Amino acid sequence: MRNLIAFLLRYQGVMLFVLLEVVSLFLFVTNSTYQRAAFFNSSNAYLGVVLARRKEISDYFRLTDLNKQLLTENARLRQQLFPPDFAHREADSLPVGRDTLGHVIYRHLRPLGAVPGVGLLAQNAKPKPAAPRPDTLLLGGARLAAQDVAYPLVPARVINNSLRSVDNYLTLNVGAADGIEPGLGVLSAAGIVGRVKAVSAHYATVTSVLHSKSAVAAKIKRDGTFGSVKWPGDDFSHMLLDYIPRQNRLVRGDTVVTSGYNAVFPEGVFIGTVESFVKEPDKNFWTVTLRLGTDFSRLTYVYVVHNRPRAERDSLEASVVAPEPPTPKLVVPKHPPR
Repeated sequence: MRNLIAFLLRYQGVMLFVLLEVVSLFLFVTNSTYQRAAFFNSSNAYLGVVLARRKEISDYFRLTDLNKQLLTENARLRQQLFPPDFAHREADSLPVGRDTLGHVIYRHLRPLGAVPGVGLLAQNAKPKPAAPRPDTLLLGGARLAAQDVAYPLVPARVINNSLRSVDNYLTLNVGAADGIEPGLGVLSAAGIVGRVKAVSAHYATVTSVLHSKSAVAAKIKRDGTFGSVKWPGDDFSHMLLDYIPRQNRLVRGDTVVTSGYNAVFPEGVFIGTVESFVKEPDKNFWTVTLRLGTDFSRLTYVYVVHNRPRAERDSLEASVVAPEPPTPKLVVPKHPPR
């Protein structure tokens, strides 16, 4: 307390001068219209600069949260690119009840103006809002979801990635606690990445498409020719497209996407573009080199894709290819000779 009093007594002249300057500036600004407008304009400009810098600093320390929010939003938007397998089998009309005579009443899902047989007056009238699409469909006596997403996406971050080995793997920061299980596909914003190999509670190991035993069912988007994409084992930016017949015409720059023939990746996911192709005399197929859409050297955020009908599809296909049990032979007893 003694030091504070000594400080005030020592600098009392300076503090009195500063106080009088502040009071004089306040009276000068408040009593002059021009000076008041100039002061507030200048203060607003400087205050805006200070607030902008403060916002930039706070946003810098919130980049992780912002990236997570953007990744979740991108996953929700990308789900719309992969419609379920039964998305195009909705009926034009649905039974919603019965009238007094016991007849089924059908509610049409088409807009009023598109219904045939409606008069011009009704068609020129203000169209009514379309009826909401049903949540379930009654097909074959079973209720099926009409708006269910067959390929929900789970955003994840790559925390480890190998590129220089023959068999490369990735590690993600999601696991069984996030609904991840072995066998699920992994995508990036630019294309395919790999397939989940093993999971723990909070982490997952992914077999990259840059793997000697990895193969992806693909097709050329331009003409629908099917093939298989494999990694030759040298350059992480290129892969080979096999089983394209030699009689097919190829064009540099052709887009190659997933075919949807397997249950790992949905149909239409970008893989890469045709960079070169050659005919070899001892083969009946083109040797096609693709430039991958995914840059594995800069891979940071990915999406793990779920395929809900996968278990049903795998069990059905396994039952078809499973070997049939041998037919028991009829053994006829031999009578002893008389």
